[in-house]
Amino acid sequence: MWNLLQAHTYWDWLAFGTLLLILEIFGAGGYLLWTGIAAAAVGLLVFILPGLEWALQLVAFAVLCVSTATFWWYRQRKTGETDQPLLNRRGQELIGRVFVVHEAIVDGRGKIKVGDGVWLARGADAAVGSHVRVVEQQDVHLLVEPAAAKGQPEP
Repeated sequence: MWNLLQAHTYWDWLAFGTLLLILEIFGAGGYLLWTGIAAAAVGLLVFILPGLEWALQLVAFAVLCVSTATFWWYRQRKTGETDQPLLNRRGQELIGRVFVVHEAIVDGRGKIKVGDGVWLARGADAAVGSHVRVVEQQDVHLLVEPAAAKGQPEP
């Protein structure tokens, strides 16, 4: 067993990396992706430096695992400017728009018609057919206020 541990070749590291990447396909959520990439990188390192001690191979693997995962974590957290800041934030896109009350808002709760769908609404009491303006989104509710008489509903 000790001899097997000391005799890692670059093929062993590449096979290990490939195995981890295959396992990632089955839904590891990204955890095995960076470990597999680190194993493949150690395989490349052992190919370039064939006399690399097994202990240094394991240290390189550990360092690469942590560094690749940390790099991707920071990369994913980096918030950059986008030309579509409201993409996939449907409720935020509706703020400021005027809609028709679909189900009367009574005791602060009701529904409004938005396009071909209906959204839960909270706000001042309003009758069916009246116009309301969306002022905020909280969870699945749109906070609304009565719209001015000149406001027209949007489709």
